[in-house]
Amino acid sequence: MKMQASDQKDCPYCSGKGYFQLLLGGSETCTCCSGSGKSK
Repeated sequence: MKMQASDQKDCPYCSGKGYFQLLLGGSETCTCCSGSGKSK
């Protein structure tokens, strides 16, 4: 029987930050994890 981990891994798209750093300055919320920084 497999056990599910209680802690979620970091979102692979934003590396767990919850946002993307834009090239022209500023930041944008990661659409994959909705800014939480955790993968679903």
